[in-house]
Amino acid sequence: MAGALKKTPHQLPWILLLAAILIALAAGTWGAVRKIDYAWRWNRVPQYFAYKGEEPVKIPFDGRVEEIAAQGAKASVRLVSEEGKTMTVSVNQDMLRVSEGDDLFMGDTVGFKQEWRLGPLMWGLWTTLWISGVASVLALVIGLLTGLCRISKNLTLRTLTALYIEFIRGTPLLVQIFIAYFFIGTVFNLNRNVAGVGALAIFAGAYVAEIVRAGIQSISRGQMEAARSLGMNGFQAMFHIILPQALKRILPPLAGQFISLIKDSSLVSVIAITDLTKSGREIITSTFATFEVWLTVAAMYLVVTSILSQLVFYLERRFAVSD
Repeated sequence: MAGALKKTPHQLPWILLLAAILIALAAGTWGAVRKIDYAWRWNRVPQYFAYKGEEPVKIPFDGRVEEIAAQGAKASVRLVSEEGKTMTVSVNQDMLRVSEGDDLFMGDTVGFKQEWRLGPLMWGLWTTLWISGVASVLALVIGLLTGLCRISKNLTLRTLTALYIEFIRGTPLLVQIFIAYFFIGTVFNLNRNVAGVGALAIFAGAYVAEIVRAGIQSISRGQMEAARSLGMNGFQAMFHIILPQALKRILPPLAGQFISLIKDSSLVSVIAITDLTKSGREIITSTFATFEVWLTVAAMYLVVTSILSQLVFYLERRFAVSD
């Protein structure tokens, strides 16, 4: 306890400096916001996460309304067809469009029911998550195989993988997405989702390959020699001895690459994939709430990447315990 008390005074100036910097940033942001002549409309944003949608309830046959029973905010409507078959539907009480005894034709609206639906921002987030998830898995497979080929003694494999890595890392992702969709997608008749996921996976795979190569080469050669002396072949030694040790070392850069992939996935919006970024653009087009929507989209990306970062920190601590 005494040691902790001795350290506290030394930290106090830095704590005060941090507080001053944060206050200055907050004041600067507030001043910049006040200086902009812009009408903030944050009240419009929640409906793009979830909203109550109205769905019409129609009669599927020619018949009449036999009975209407109130059930709180709902109304239970019993319909009878001309053949005598009965059917009961539930609609909102204040959205009822018929009365008892009314004759109806097939397709007529009995009323409306309200139900919660996901808004475009949530659907865009889901698209971003599944595209990033699938691309990350494919990138890990591509990177692992390419990284192993990169250190292979086979000249052909080494050369081909080196060319692949240099080409992918030397050209912009946006250009690669255009090539994947407009050229390769046209030749092989691929839809935009396949082209987008493929472009992201191939792009990230090149970086993962270099991470894997560096991780494997960081393991002492003695580990491979010891495994071979125990009777393991090269494949067994690599996957049972070398790769598990390399995984602990490459986990942080791998996580950083996959976090970058989530942010890079916003570029697939240029080929009309409705991800989070494209959903934000569409909302801005209809509402002109530019700052509110982009700040919300940025916050959603930040939440996703922060959760992934915390998961990686947890895995690192677990691996450290196992050591």
